[in-house]
Amino acid sequence: MRITSVREFRDRATELLRSPDPLIVTRRGRVAGIFFPWREATLPVDLRRELFAALTADISRQMKKKGADQQEALDDFAQWRKQRRADRRRR
Repeated sequence: MRITSVREFRDRATELLRSPDPLIVTRRGRVAGIFFPWREATLPVDLRRELFAALTADISRQMKKKGADQQEALDDFAQWRKQRRADRRRR
């Protein structure tokens, strides 16, 4: 197992995540994240469901905190995509 700081992780993330060893990332001496190598091409269904539930709950909390509703988020995303496409055409 390897222990690294957030700064080192930021600077060498690609290299560190290719390692076969688990990785503990610390911020000011406290654990900020733990990364385990995953060899399979896809995640198990149970894990995907759990991750989806956790992510949607977090997004919901953030939207409530900011006073945003679902339609506002969808409109914002649509505007972002439209702008991104326009930027790509200019290149």
